[in-house]
Amino acid sequence: MSNMTAKSFSFDGIDHIQLAAPPGCEEAARHFYTGILGWTELTKPTELQKRGGVWFQCGAHQVHIGVQQDFVPALKAHPAFLVRQLDALRSHIAAAGINVLDDDARSAQSIRRFYVNDPWGNRLEFMEYV
Repeated sequence: MSNMTAKSFSFDGIDHIQLAAPPGCEEAARHFYTGILGWTELTKPTELQKRGGVWFQCGAHQVHIGVQQDFVPALKAHPAFLVRQLDALRSHIAAAGINVLDDDARSAQSIRRFYVNDPWGNRLEFMEYV
């Protein structure tokens, strides 16, 4: 590890995350991320539209669904989304017929959470500090 005496850079946080999906994913993405989660679809830059996929706004961050030809779902690696009114979201997702996996492993840290899979099997975490 290098010993830096002065650093001229800093991090502000995350601009966006990208999740992979198979070719032809756009309509299922819109149904899940806009139709069920209520996220707003963003217009992709013209030069990126030919690649397929779709982008969404989630709070202060963006979620980009990108097309991957040899797609394999992320079963362990996942984004975690902070939510207000986690129970309402859980009920809403379950009512849409999506399997919800509750997890209380972080309850000692005053965190409630659950997992779902997107339409292609990518793991997503939804969490709330209580």
